[in-house]
Amino acid sequence: MASNLDTLVTVFGGSGFLGRNVVRALCKRDYRVRVAVRRPELAGYLQPSGKVGQVHTVQANLRYPASVEAALRDSHVAINLVGVLTEGGAQTFDAVQAKGAETVAKASAAADAGLVHVSAIGADAESPSRYARAKAAGEAAVLAAVPSATIFRPSVMFGPEDQFTNRFAALARMSPVLPLIGETTRMQPVYVGDVATAIADAVDGKAKAGATYELGGPEVLTMREIIETILEITDRKRMLIPLPFGLARLQAALLQFAPGAFKLTPDQVTLLERDNVVSDAAKAAGLTLEGFGITPDSLEAIAPQYLWRFRAAGQFQRMSV
Repeated sequence: MASNLDTLVTVFGGSGFLGRNVVRALCKRDYRVRVAVRRPELAGYLQPSGKVGQVHTVQANLRYPASVEAALRDSHVAINLVGVLTEGGAQTFDAVQAKGAETVAKASAAADAGLVHVSAIGADAESPSRYARAKAAGEAAVLAAVPSATIFRPSVMFGPEDQFTNRFAALARMSPVLPLIGETTRMQPVYVGDVATAIADAVDGKAKAGATYELGGPEVLTMREIIETILEITDRKRMLIPLPFGLARLQAALLQFAPGAFKLTPDQVTLLERDNVVSDAAKAAGLTLEGFGITPDSLEAIAPQYLWRFRAAGQFQRMSV
């Protein structure tokens, strides 16, 4: 019987938040993993994810087709995780999430490799958000080049290195007041480890060819409920001030140039105007985490394991401030 060690999986964007979890999940199943990233010299921390020689990093940039083709040489499966939350320089939504996705798909077809593509819930060609439109364009390009590709649309992901729960926890540590944009907008936060497991399952051949899966956690929460949960976990008492979308856009016009946790773009505000939850159609078709037999972990179960560092009194003592 053939071993998974005979299967080479190339992971584009494997050094990112989702990527490192996907690499770890694939290594646990004994796949050989080639991680294709723009700066392979900065991805050495991925080596301990597997056995000696199991993980290999190479240089690739989705804006340069030749580098993508080289990264896919002799690969059996390609996984595209590359995406950007904010634009910068040549790394635009269209360049990375639309044209970049097309480049990976065409190279996968040429290499006769299977393809798993990660998009996002909310991908919509008619969306007012440029991020969401680029995600939709990427999905269309992927299926045009590789009709059997599996597409995953996760809701907002959380985990130890996320830019979501950690961001709000950091803001709460610095400010007694938190602006609340999209107070009633509903989300379905999903643990990054569960998403990585689903992707590994797809590589195992457990996904439906050409299907689009929507991945969400066990609870649908409003933005207010999410932030209140983060504040409870970090033992912080902060005033939440609802901010109308119009005022939030004016604020984002300035904060889009801010560093770190303070950064907010007008396109992110636009995204917050729409719910980000698994559709009824995906549930009915079994195109969810549960469809893989995965019981999703909740925000309350996982987040305390890493957000404790934002508590004023640390890990072992809780004190209201």
